[in-house]
Amino acid sequence: MDFTNAPVYLTVKDFSVSGEEFTLLLNEEFQLLKTHPQPLAENLGRYYESDDYISHTDGKRSLFEKLYHVIKQKALKDKINLVTGFKPGKGSLLDIGSGTGDFLVAAKNAGWSITGIEPSEKARSIAKQKGVVFAEATATLPDNSFDAITMWHVLEHVPDVEKQVAELKRIVKPGGVIVIAVPNFKSFDAKHYGTHWAAYDVPRHLWHFSKTAIVKLFAAQGMEVVKVLPMFFDSFYVSLLSEKYKTGKMNFIKGFWLGLRSNIEAARTKEYSSHIYIIKTAKTRNKAI
Repeated sequence: MDFTNAPVYLTVKDFSVSGEEFTLLLNEEFQLLKTHPQPLAENLGRYYESDDYISHTDGKRSLFEKLYHVIKQKALKDKINLVTGFKPGKGSLLDIGSGTGDFLVAAKNAGWSITGIEPSEKARSIAKQKGVVFAEATATLPDNSFDAITMWHVLEHVPDVEKQVAELKRIVKPGGVIVIAVPNFKSFDAKHYGTHWAAYDVPRHLWHFSKTAIVKLFAAQGMEVVKVLPMFFDSFYVSLLSEKYKTGKMNFIKGFWLGLRSNIEAARTKEYSSHIYIIKTAKTRNKAI
């Protein structure tokens, strides 16, 4: 993808760690945003050095974190049911960006053979105590290794998104399923909060997707998005954080209202705060997204 002379879509701030500003460049063909400048690989880790980076901790210090973990338990069950619904025979499952491992533990308990990939040593250490087995990187895995591959809010973090998509195709088994969850910058809450939208999360989020972007990225590798599903809870979580970034305080009532309003708007536009994409390697059917 070419971002040469790409227009600036927004200038946004890292509210959670550095306070630095970054621009979002728009590839108009793909409807994909790129964080600019992207930190060098050796510097990227420092932008994750925060106790508030919730996916790398099992912390329950505040009401917000406790609420997050309550919702997380419901979401885990829904994720397992979703993946199993598309691969009822189960088999081998790879979760890339597995954090503290709760999804993989739930998958193992449901009968899957599990493997994780997680760059954070802190999160990986917590997950290992729960019995999660890790691979070092996708490059160490043989071709056609997994019946299912999941990336729950991870694709936006990878430095080379086209290379990552090609790797997914390489390691998934023929007839396997890939499940991708990412924020949607065309949602109502994204437009409402603008530069304060928490799901931009620069520079940890290096890419910002639309439905068009996901369809085109995977089609370029001969894969097909066969279903798009909403993540209803994300609009509430993101709106609460966005309120904090905008006003300096956690306004639960307003955050909840904006999250609800985003879902109501999305029922009409089909542009939810985050989407789950079900992707197959073979073009099994044509379906309008």
